[in-house]
Amino acid sequence: MDQKHIRIGDILVNQGHLTENQLDEALAIQKKDKTKRIGEILLDNNYINEDSLLIALSKRLNLEIVNFVQSPIDINTVSMIPKSISLKYLIVATNIEGGRVILVVNDPLDFFAIEDVKSLINMPAEIKIGKKEEIIKALNKAYAELDSQNAANIANESVDDKIGEIAQDLETTNELAPVVNLINSIIIKGYNDGASDIHIDPFEKTMLIRYRIDGLLIDNMNIDVKLAQNLSARIKIMSGLDIAESRTPQDGHFKIKISGREINIRVSIMPTVFGETIVMRYLTQMVKIDNVDSFGMNEFNYQKISRILRKPHGIILITGPTGSGKTTTLYMLIESLIKKPINICTIEDPVEKNLEKVNQVQVNSQAGLTFESGLRAMLRQDPDVILVGEIRDGKTAEIAVTAAVTGHLVFSTLHTNDAVSTITRLLDMDVQNYMIANSIVGIVAQRLIKKICPHCKEEYSPEAHERDLVPGVTSLYRGKGCHNCDFTGYRGRVAVHEILEVDAAIRHMISQREPIENIYEYASKEGRIVFIRDSVKQMVIDGITSIDELIEHISILY
Repeated sequence: MDQKHIRIGDILVNQGHLTENQLDEALAIQKKDKTKRIGEILLDNNYINEDSLLIALSKRLNLEIVNFVQSPIDINTVSMIPKSISLKYLIVATNIEGGRVILVVNDPLDFFAIEDVKSLINMPAEIKIGKKEEIIKALNKAYAELDSQNAANIANESVDDKIGEIAQDLETTNELAPVVNLINSIIIKGYNDGASDIHIDPFEKTMLIRYRIDGLLIDNMNIDVKLAQNLSARIKIMSGLDIAESRTPQDGHFKIKISGREINIRVSIMPTVFGETIVMRYLTQMVKIDNVDSFGMNEFNYQKISRILRKPHGIILITGPTGSGKTTTLYMLIESLIKKPINICTIEDPVEKNLEKVNQVQVNSQAGLTFESGLRAMLRQDPDVILVGEIRDGKTAEIAVTAAVTGHLVFSTLHTNDAVSTITRLLDMDVQNYMIANSIVGIVAQRLIKKICPHCKEEYSPEAHERDLVPGVTSLYRGKGCHNCDFTGYRGRVAVHEILEVDAAIRHMISQREPIENIYEYASKEGRIVFIRDSVKQMVIDGITSIDELIEHISILY
């Protein structure tokens, strides 16, 4: 039979994915609404799922189903078809093989659309099929990369050797509009790629754009270093900073909407010998967490934190280095309390995510609103729960501890290596030992561990020094590196925690200023705590992460 006259419903019935009655019902619906294709009706009414539809078409038409995660996409080939046409027909040109353009289509029976696209590319084509959502995602990602490159090229072509004065309003200055477009495209691409930070670094002959993804800094593009001054000025305007000041560091933040979502971005600008280096952090782009229903924790730690959260007052500290997901954990813990009939107040620098039914205060040092002064004022607001974004000094620590002792549940963060050493850190900040003993109810230390890329994961025999770290194993795993992980060998991260639940014995040791080693020894007995190093070691054995991650975190932690 001519493929152009194959009915999709008949294919599905013949292959057992659909009953005759369901097909008749779908055809009856189509008679009433002739604008809808039969496949769309079958999906809308849950008679079939998209996997069944693609499998049926693949078998009947002898077409390959494309796995976009495993298949490389050449963005220059994608650009052969205008984005509007690709989205209209759900067809993407992924790459060229053997002189033929690979066209991945969602509906291989839409022959008019396929012929229309073929006439646009004017090259021999090979048809493959793919899921609607994956085609749209691939298109958006490819065109975000193209927009970023095009904006950089236009900006490079527009820059003038003699630009001296910085325009006061870059948005309305036509000659500098390419700079605006370039910055927008850089931010959008980073957001779509799941970056946590954007680095814009001027050097002697070029300006380097890099993204931090899964903890690794990935080179993205080089642009003309002559753009440095204009890029810096534009970002300063967006962040409310002084565009005339380029000799001292400046910090600020701004908000931008991406796909209808408001994104808060923190900006740090630092003068260097070749210009100002800029780091932008996506504050609203929270770390993606496995096991989100249990705060990203395993069952053992989830039960411990659940007990701690039931305490009526006290201080709960989240510790770890910058970028370890502390804020994500804090917000998850606070959100778990929102449904209770309580007054929750926060003081943050800056507010990273707006929370419903929570009074959030943003630090403003220029106006005299610091963590210390804000926290003092907050205690007069009849709060039940207080979140202090970060304990940075002894005064803030003292007020937070006092608030916990006087009947409030307080959450905050500290930069310490592990849970137990947090006690030493507070003592170093001149907080009285009896106040620490009476206030702390729990300490959560956490890290984000890189996961081996599942697409290039390989098994290998460990060397002697690796077997010493994980005795008894005969094989380990690592990522070879592929296009899915930017050839890093890692894709995604998982949070690991160690939780010190402060009981009467630990309180006594703190109040008596016993050596911190005594607390370590007590906490490790009878399974009271599972240290981060042991959790990472088990992840290595299970093939979740690599031995290199274990070595790195052991060297940092202990």
